[in-house]
Amino acid sequence: MRTLSRNLGFMLVLLLVAMMLPAGGSQEDTADQGVTITWWALSSGGGDQSRQQLREQVIADYEAEHPDVTIELTMLENEAFKQKVQVAVQGGDPPDIFHSWGGGVMVEYAQAGMLRDITDYVENNLADRIGSGALGVYGYDGHYYGAPYDMGAFGIWYNKAIFEEAGVEVPATWSELLDAVQAIKDAGYIPIALGAGDRWPAHHWWAYLATRIGGEAAFTAAYDGSGSFADEPFVRAGEMMLQLADLDPFQAGYLGATYDDAAAFMGNGQAAMQLMGQWNPAVIAANSTSGNGIGDDLGWFPFPMVSGGAGDPNDVLGGGNGYVIGANAPDEALDFLNFFLQAKYNEELVDVEGIIPVVDGAQEALANNPYSQRIAEAVAQADYFQLYYDQYLPPAVGEAVKDAVVALLAGNLTPAECAQMVDEAWRNN
Repeated sequence: MRTLSRNLGFMLVLLLVAMMLPAGGSQEDTADQGVTITWWALSSGGGDQSRQQLREQVIADYEAEHPDVTIELTMLENEAFKQKVQVAVQGGDPPDIFHSWGGGVMVEYAQAGMLRDITDYVENNLADRIGSGALGVYGYDGHYYGAPYDMGAFGIWYNKAIFEEAGVEVPATWSELLDAVQAIKDAGYIPIALGAGDRWPAHHWWAYLATRIGGEAAFTAAYDGSGSFADEPFVRAGEMMLQLADLDPFQAGYLGATYDDAAAFMGNGQAAMQLMGQWNPAVIAANSTSGNGIGDDLGWFPFPMVSGGAGDPNDVLGGGNGYVIGANAPDEALDFLNFFLQAKYNEELVDVEGIIPVVDGAQEALANNPYSQRIAEAVAQADYFQLYYDQYLPPAVGEAVKDAVVALLAGNLTPAECAQMVDEAWRNN
């Protein structure tokens, strides 16, 4: 009995010692190893390395000031990123800092306990230099889980030279857009580049039409249950998409094409228009044969209004880019995010990614960027800002929206069936 007692006592001492030590080894070992932060960011998807180079410079600057911190950067193309993050979150091991568009996907990750609540840090360190509207996209139910570095609007990028050759003006209405499509086809160009194989570029056409047709009221009613995603504005959006598709406006093979494929058609001067976000000029250039895109021939205009629609012509569909903090991230990850969100880096991102800067003092970088100025004006004029459907809605519903719209374009669903598929996904979520 005394032997058993001594053994139990010895085990208890070991247990107490272990409890006093930090996880992963002794205090001395931890001090020697320092802190490692994992950071997952988006690449351009093309050959341009400027996004990665800028982030590597930020890391070098930070590590120079914090020699005990090591930051491991992983750059991923859009779709590869989404898949990798989903696997990591499902496995309960999210990276410390990773890209996010805010909205429903972020909320679902937060509800699953995979994001760190950084409300106090945001309010004490970031709220004085980033507007509440932009920060709000990375908040939910009074709590913050990350912060943006970019916030803008989707619109139609166009080739000014093609428009001039085809004799068309920038369309202000949907009917004018359809007329422009036909004139551009007659001039021998692809009217609209679309990467429907990635699905998300296609669903923005449907969402924007629904916004123009039904306005904020239609989306709010569908979201809160007083209406549905099968209501007339959403069905009508599908009908108008088919009205466009019947003109054969997209490049051959668009249903299997990627976003980068579509950007290449724009960058090589083969296509006249592309519906995309504020980052598009950099991606167009990166995917062009020359690596420079079409230069000053690139222009931007707001999504056309729909005659008789309830939506305000100034309403925008959009969002931005930012980062959220993984559930197990160390405090140093928050400090690095704060470091990244300096005006000087936000200014550099204007040139590297074509962002709309959100950090006070960085807006001066828009002076020589006509695209960003136009988009910034559009965002400022919008009374209603609709975050992308595939980000605002929960992930499963966002996937259903993308699948339904592509199926609509492929001729596998009617406009009513497309809207019904979205509504069923929402109700079953």
